[in-house]
Amino acid sequence: MNNKILIVDDKKSVLTALEMLLQTEFDEILTLNSPKTLISTIEENKVDVVLLDMNFKSGINNGNEGIFWLNEILKFDPSIVVIMITAFGDVELAVKAVKEGAFNFILKPWDNQKLLSTLHSAIKLRKSKVENSALKKVSQNLKQEINPNNYRLIGKSKAILDIMEIVKKVAVTDANILITGENGTGKELIAREIHKYSKRQNEILLTVDMGAVSETLFESELFGHKKGAYTDAKEERIGKFETANNGTIFLDEIGNLSLPLQAKMLSVLQNRTITKLGDNHPIPINIRLISATNKDIDAMIAEGTFREDLLYRINTISIELPPLRERENDVLLLAEFFLDKYAKKYDKKGLKITDKAKSKLLKHNWPGNVRELQHSVEKAVILSDNSNLNEECFSLNQNTAIPNNRIGDLTIEEMEKEMIINCIETEKGNMSSVSKKLGITRQTLYNKLKKYDL
Repeated sequence: MNNKILIVDDKKSVLTALEMLLQTEFDEILTLNSPKTLISTIEENKVDVVLLDMNFKSGINNGNEGIFWLNEILKFDPSIVVIMITAFGDVELAVKAVKEGAFNFILKPWDNQKLLSTLHSAIKLRKSKVENSALKKVSQNLKQEINPNNYRLIGKSKAILDIMEIVKKVAVTDANILITGENGTGKELIAREIHKYSKRQNEILLTVDMGAVSETLFESELFGHKKGAYTDAKEERIGKFETANNGTIFLDEIGNLSLPLQAKMLSVLQNRTITKLGDNHPIPINIRLISATNKDIDAMIAEGTFREDLLYRINTISIELPPLRERENDVLLLAEFFLDKYAKKYDKKGLKITDKAKSKLLKHNWPGNVRELQHSVEKAVILSDNSNLNEECFSLNQNTAIPNNRIGDLTIEEMEKEMIINCIETEKGNMSSVSKKLGITRQTLYNKLKKYDL
């Protein structure tokens, strides 16, 4: 950082003496004998530290001018460090200036070594303030990336409007919320709506797919680890809970947790602390918990596969999302939304869904819910040859096979993506059945869903 110091004093002898003293210690010394152009000089030269006299008008020694310009400097840039220059008899005024935000003060006549030491400390403080400001901007940008504003909850049906009423009531509290519903109903969107209306809206919302976290890495992923905690732990890692501290953590597919992992999760939620692998010191956490599952938790409790005490911890409030087939004409509203989205993405302007195609969409049962509708519209847009999407463009509930006449037109990745989409539709959104039918593990399936943005 190029260290620039501005000296503001109405006495030329003071300016000359200070300039001579400081020019060998710092990169650039600027001087002003009047504060009239103070702010513009700071702006043009990106000043780091200001040495500011307390008084400028002859016969007036109340220090008000100095405090006025101190406040103007900090108003312009709070990271600039200001040191007041004052006569020995005005120490009380200088202390008042420090209370107003000055870093320190020096007395006339000054001690050279003490002055240099004070200025070097001021430069370090300025550097720290600039770095903290930059980190805050980076942090805010990361929060924007993690909490995007480009998602929307689409729907005007009574079922969705009733859900949104509940969301707005519970969002302002810190109550733990469990969102249930079939696959593809939009559980993550509801979690984002809750976060958006909460007191934590300016903090992070971190999503964790519990179905994609392997059992062996569960503690490391969620709670973090110390360097050397296990063979491959070559550096310290911050876990998901610590990352989401002061914000919201969304645990999707929480019904997939095994009983041993449920016990560990329960301990964290009860104590509101996490302990990193390889460490014995608990770390307090302050998070808002939202969980989601497509499973029947009550049935799992009866079967002994889900802990009842954990359910009490995660569902202070329960929100059940209706399937798409129960959302009246939201099907067409969503279809038009996705049509507009993918027409822009694939640069196909002027696309319209014909009346017969709309009728077909309304008659379909949508076992895969909104996700199935989204995929169906995207496929129709990709394969469209003209501006009208007719009923033949929407191949609903087809098997996983890709027609032979299309294989030569697709890349391997496109074929894989289409096969997964078709299989999800065929298996009505049951991910366990999809993974078995495709011959891959459930975790691999989740990885591919993320890869293809499904």
